[in-house]
Amino acid sequence: MNEPVEILEGDPQAPIVLTCEHASNDVPAPWSWPEADAWLVDTHWAWDLGIADVTRALAQEAGLPAALARFSRLLCDANRPLDAETLFRSTAEGRGVALNASLSAEERERRIARLHQPYHDAVDRLLGRYPQAVVLSMHSFTKVYEDGPLRPMELGVLFDREEAISERIAESLARDGWKVALNEPYSGKDSLIYSAERHATRHGRRALELEVRNDVAVDLERRPALIRDVHRALLHALG
Repeated sequence: MNEPVEILEGDPQAPIVLTCEHASNDVPAPWSWPEADAWLVDTHWAWDLGIADVTRALAQEAGLPAALARFSRLLCDANRPLDAETLFRSTAEGRGVALNASLSAEERERRIARLHQPYHDAVDRLLGRYPQAVVLSMHSFTKVYEDGPLRPMELGVLFDREEAISERIAESLARDGWKVALNEPYSGKDSLIYSAERHATRHGRRALELEVRNDVAVDLERRPALIRDVHRALLHALG
């Protein structure tokens, strides 16, 4: 199997390390997508639509290092702790996920050892090369989740402890015309920015997560403005 993480190096003095836990819908060998799960492959259940390309573009624009997972979140979710019920999701939209049906303890451990742990080890090594960097985890979200209400925000800035930085980022993005919410559509105070907090805590850093609504994330016409404005917001917040 190829390495389960894509690493992009940045400027040696980069103030931010980007992580992207749901960058791919790939199920690498020795695994493969079951035919019964074909309906899931190109949906938000398998990966965060558009966010890998947004992450790479932001890394290039701002000279930031980045780590992107190369495996589907359905195979093993790198943004979940090892005791989470959704580390290996069993249902989506009320239907069973064949990829994760009747997983044995041995299979769970194999996926952790070959996917989850190597991804997080690589992030730890990357942070070691950028000793002053904040951890910013990149994700995308759906306009409507299952049968829930319409989500009007285009961008969400998630945090647990870093309220002041998050407010400055949100204020900058709002001035540029984006619909921004703090701790929406998920809250960083509900342990929902696991990866960023895991690495920030281990390395004594700050942790944030940026959520981009996936219709914005895949919009090539809006992407240059998105990357420009996010870069400017980060400089404003951390300057």
